[in-house]
Parts: sequence; structure tokens; C-alpha cells
Amino acid sequence: MAGKLILSFNDETVGEFPLNQETLTIGRRPECEIHIDNLAVSGRHARVITIAGSSYLEDLDSTNGTFVNGKKVAKHPLSDGDLIVVGKHTLRFAGEGAPKQKGGGSFAETIVIGPDETSALRKAATEAEAARARQADEDSRDAQPASAASANIGPARLRLLSVSAPGKEMALSKALTTLGRPGIQVAAISRRHNGDFIVHVEGGPDNERRPIVNGAAIGAKSQLLRDQDVIEIAGVELQYLLG
Repeated sequence: MAGKLILSFNDETVGEFPLNQETLTIGRRPECEIHIDNLAVSGRHARVITIAGSSYLEDLDSTNGTFVNGKKVAKHPLSDGDLIVVGKHTLRFAGEGAPKQKGGGSFAETIVIGPDETSALRKAATEAEAARARQADEDSRDAQPASAASANIGPARLRLLSVSAPGKEMALSKALTTLGRPGIQVAAISRRHNGDFIVHVEGGPDNERRPIVNGAAIGAKSQLLRDQDVIEIAGVELQYLLG
């Protein structure tokens, strides 16, 4: 089970909201699932997205901001006990089986999107991004030193870093592996003749939240992965390993 949000005001509990649907909106508008009638709260202040038992909080460009454990956030993967402040109200996330650390869960639950979980539109987006990446790779192939390309060919795997049981690995055995969480952030790793490339597919409502490799967001084109690279996507850290 995903868990629930416990709403309080002046240290008194005023409501409990189970996270039993994919999206729960927090705001002053009456149609919000968590309705808070307070002028410090925007009409549509924030939302919680729950997929495969894990929940993510996203601020919806609110006037006064959304805070988790005292820090202002734009997007935040929720862990058991997190305190969310919206205006003058507090929401405590009570995660039933939720991760105690950033990202938790198995590969299947946390990061790898299987064919049954991916919509036709998202599949098409992945294919389009991969096709664009392949073209970019072909255009730049002649400019790459042969040694640089050959250094990245070989069996590769991903190792989870930011989970309660770090170290679990998954082999990159497919031509295209789709990663992330639909509606939050999606990328793909595609195997080419000269190595594995990571491609941005989707990143939130503005489609601009791109995967991070070694602390920097990737660009519009694909990026060649190198041994030991650290990837962050949908709040999960993974390490790309060769050999």
C-alpha cells in the first residue's frame, strides 16, 4: 500500500487522506482532493503522484511555496515521516512500506518501465527520441576518435545507489531500456554501435526536467555514457558500469 497524508493545523489533526489514486491535488479550490480553505494556500498549490507504491510531491508554482522538512521544494520523493508545509497547514506523510531513503524499492517498482506500464504515446516518444539520438550519433561518429568509441563497447549494467538496499544491479541487455516514472521523469538508454547513450523522453508537465549525469542535466541530444557515470532519474541514483 502507498500510505496516506495526515493534515493538521495548529498541531491538531483535521483530516487523513489515503494515497489510493495516482494524483492527489492540494489547494484552496473546492475541487482539490485535499481542500485547504486558507488564503496562504494557492488554488492549486501542490500535488502528490503515487505510482507502484511510491509517492512524489510536486509544487504547482504556488505563491508561497511548498516545504518538506523545512526546505522549499519543486519536486520531492516522499519518505515515511516527511513533513510537508503548505501555507499554515502541515501534512505528514505516513508511508506504509515506503522507503526510508531516497528512491527505494526494486528496479521493477522504482525505475524500469515495462511495456505494460508504458502508454502508446510514451512508447512513441521514446522511439522518436531514440531515432533522433541515433541520427545525432551518426552525424558525430566520424568526429569521435576510434579509441573513445571502442572504450565504451561491451556488456554494461546499472547499479542502484540511492535505496535502502544499495548495490542491486540490472544488465543492460536490450537495445532500448526505458527508465523512470511516467508523469514525473522518463529517459531511455539505447545501445549503439559505439556504446550506450542516455536520451531524455519526458520530464514532468513542462517536459523539461532532464536526467542528470555526474551532477549535470543532459542536453536535448543523446549523451554517451561512460564507465562509472552516476545517473539520477525520477529521484533515483544509479551507476553505469562496464564489464
